[in-house]
Amino acid sequence: MTIREMQDRILQLKKEKDFCILAHSYIKREIIETADIVGDSFKLSQDVCSAKQKNILFCGVHFMAETAKMLNMDKHVYLANGLAGCPMAEQMEPEMLLYMKKQEPDRKVVAYINTTAALKRHCDVCVTSSSAVEIVRKMEADKILFIPDCNLGNYVRESVPEKDIKLVQGGCPIHASVTVEEAEAAKSAHPEALLLVHPECVPKVVEKADYVGSTSGIISYAKKSNAKQFIIGTEYEIAETLQYECPDKEFFILSKKLLCPNMKLTTLVDVLNTLEHPENGFEITMTEEEAAEARFCIDEMLRLG
Repeated sequence: MTIREMQDRILQLKKEKDFCILAHSYIKREIIETADIVGDSFKLSQDVCSAKQKNILFCGVHFMAETAKMLNMDKHVYLANGLAGCPMAEQMEPEMLLYMKKQEPDRKVVAYINTTAALKRHCDVCVTSSSAVEIVRKMEADKILFIPDCNLGNYVRESVPEKDIKLVQGGCPIHASVTVEEAEAAKSAHPEALLLVHPECVPKVVEKADYVGSTSGIISYAKKSNAKQFIIGTEYEIAETLQYECPDKEFFILSKKLLCPNMKLTTLVDVLNTLEHPENGFEITMTEEEAAEARFCIDEMLRLG
């Protein structure tokens, strides 16, 4: 079966079996072409709330599908590949967070959206990379524990210096692997290009950027900018996506290391197999109590944001 034949079969099955397909922007192009909604992690979970289908197939990683489930408890939510996790989301256990809260009970816990549902149950507010600065600034609390990404946390701390923000050593190993030397080399190789980076990159790389923002922010900036060349400092699928959507512009990857192996685990075959046999798919389950506790910090994010 060719890619086109598989895509056609997927489009047919999702209608027959009442599925809405969500695809993160880092997912392979052939999967994105079959999706109903494409975007970054929280946008997907928000947008699917208005979907009429009773089943959701999430092409991304585990914590994202969890968020979709807690916001859509009346729907069946499947992760296209059950092995697709997130090293950042999984690097901190609830027990560790509870210990830290006990040491400094006066600190409010701000959790990056890239965390497990189990961790979110013990947090005060959730943030995305695009909303983190605004939400932390609006919080009544002056003492904050930011988890788990110290690079995004540092970006927030520098943007909101009036707050006492404590960080933990953690984050995205892919974004954090990019060096300032690579940023300088990319800018030297493409002197007319603007450097757009994700705040999960290390501070010295962020300092070199012409724009710092979330995945959706980077895409939006590149589309609206009058500039014609861009160096993309996030997962390199974004550079390819932008090249398709903006053929009159040029996009270069900041580093060949910016490839997320967990995102690349999901294949078109995974999508097809789940649609053909959802009973054998990887379904996300949680109790109403678990969902409500984890959703509290997300509700706070929506209130403050």
